[in-house]
Amino acid sequence: MSAISERRERERAHRHQLIITAARELAETEGWEAVTTRRLADRVEYSQPVLYSHFNGKDAIVSAVALDGFGELATHLRRARQAAPGPAHAPRAVCRAYLDFATERPALYQAMFILPTELTFASAETPAPLRACFDEFVSCFPPANERRELFAEVLWGALHGIAVLSESGRIPPAGQEERIDLLVTRFADSPASPGTP
Repeated sequence: MSAISERRERERAHRHQLIITAARELAETEGWEAVTTRRLADRVEYSQPVLYSHFNGKDAIVSAVALDGFGELATHLRRARQAAPGPAHAPRAVCRAYLDFATERPALYQAMFILPTELTFASAETPAPLRACFDEFVSCFPPANERRELFAEVLWGALHGIAVLSESGRIPPAGQEERIDLLVTRFADSPASPGTP
């Protein structure tokens, strides 16, 4: 590849990331309904045709934001799991980290799990960041557990339900630690946190 081609590729990658970052910032401050191709084009100071040369519409932009989010979530969960005082405490650490992520980044979480995207889950075409998130849940269970992927799916599903119900105000945020305790002690078979029965 020539030096000119490499520079053009770098510039294109930079524009691509600039659009993703602008969409995410706009969603975080005003909500996803405010994210339109016109507003993004104005915000990044590119014409709409340039924006469309990167993304074929809002769903593609949401997918790109979500993909970035899955990369962040995988790192967040990995750090929490690795910082746990031992394997028995990993599920609790990952559960808490997951719910914290959903609470602290509501617009990003929406892009990842609520809004329509072009991302493929649970297949050979699943992007690496999505698989990395799932693998963090799988890693919470002993390798000898032949059903650890099923356990990981159910644990993730329960956490997603808690996150969505909490965000919508359908369950009170004050009970989060108790929910994690119940989920982990009953399902993941990890020790309860100090002071819990």
